[in-house]
Amino acid sequence: ADFTRLGEEIAACEAAGADWLHIDVMDGHFVPNITMGPFIVEHCKRVTKLPLDVHLMIENPEKHLEVFAKAGANNITVHVETCPDLVKTIQKIKSLGCNVGITLNPSTLASALDEALPLADLVLVMSVNPGYSGQAFMPEMICKVEEIRNKLNALRSQAHLEVDGGINVD
Repeated sequence: ADFTRLGEEIAACEAAGADWLHIDVMDGHFVPNITMGPFIVEHCKRVTKLPLDVHLMIENPEKHLEVFAKAGANNITVHVETCPDLVKTIQKIKSLGCNVGITLNPSTLASALDEALPLADLVLVMSVNPGYSGQAFMPEMICKVEEIRNKLNALRSQAHLEVDGGINVD
């Protein structure tokens, strides 16, 4: 989005039929880039009725869950790599009234999600190394997506399966 025209950009997404907005939050530590925080999430919430899917690519996300929930996140997605107790983090997110997303980087095995998978409302597979937009899709992630889809099906889970990075018409 062009941040000088964020409200207009959100309106364009709504007009195009978007079901929700995905907001990448980066801290410059877990990933090299720095993006927005709860202040921007709050302002996005003011201009849309679409659900906000807030993807926390940050260290120690458990310290920031409440502020993002208060800012208007409908869904909070955390990385397995940043949560020493992923189940406890999931429980905290749910206690704040938000849906829970869990995600993993390309180098992390799908099995890292196994314990938390039954609790997830969304599973996000990173198909690029997180931190910068414009990277090419990593085709080897297709097998990981398939593996996670099979695990979700075996659990009879209604969780969304989302893929992030390098997605285009091809």
